[in-house]
Amino acid sequence: SVGTSWSADYDKGYSAYHAAVESGDFATALREWRHLAEQGDADAQYYLGLMYMVGQGVPRDLKTGFKWYTLSAEQGNANAQRDLGFMYWKGNQGVKENFKTAVKWSTLAAEQGHDIAQMDLGQHYKHGTGVPRDYKTAVKWYTLAVEQGNARAQYYLGLMYRDGFGVLQDNVYALMWLNIAISSGFDFPTKRRYLLKAKMTPADISAAQELAQECVRKKYKGC
Repeated sequence: SVGTSWSADYDKGYSAYHAAVESGDFATALREWRHLAEQGDADAQYYLGLMYMVGQGVPRDLKTGFKWYTLSAEQGNANAQRDLGFMYWKGNQGVKENFKTAVKWSTLAAEQGHDIAQMDLGQHYKHGTGVPRDYKTAVKWYTLAVEQGNARAQYYLGLMYRDGFGVLQDNVYALMWLNIAISSGFDFPTKRRYLLKAKMTPADISAAQELAQECVRKKYKGC
């Protein structure tokens, strides 16, 4: 539905996958997904690939999982594209590290609005993996993910403001985004927030909190 992030759709599908796992009815799930996957259903191909990747209902087989992921991604499934991008980025799940290929798949997913892929792409542009380093483009992709409520991207955007990468350095906005990320359930920034606040005045800390509250009310858009 409009306004629903890809991560929410991913979680919904993943929950359905786990429901099949928890029921113990692997045979039915495998049979139904394989039938649809062989008929060319991109979603079924993705979830069949996932079954092989994690070894649920079938012996773990990374090559077969990769095959189904690729077929799904080539048909435009954004979850498969994002997962392939991550696999090539980190060089895991039996895939050889290849930053350029990682960026290719991440871009395809990000352009479809996949917030996790948008965040990944922001990381590629920030660190110059597979693309020339470009802080402004990193901020662009982080912002798109942030607007969908991606807490980790909120944290990364806060760091960009803290360091003045791709934006004017601004501790108030940095703290605003760290506050939002933590309130969204991502507690990793807690130490960095403490260190940042130690360099700020009480007035600036209060301003950041007010901005964070306003940003949440605006659903993270135009902050």
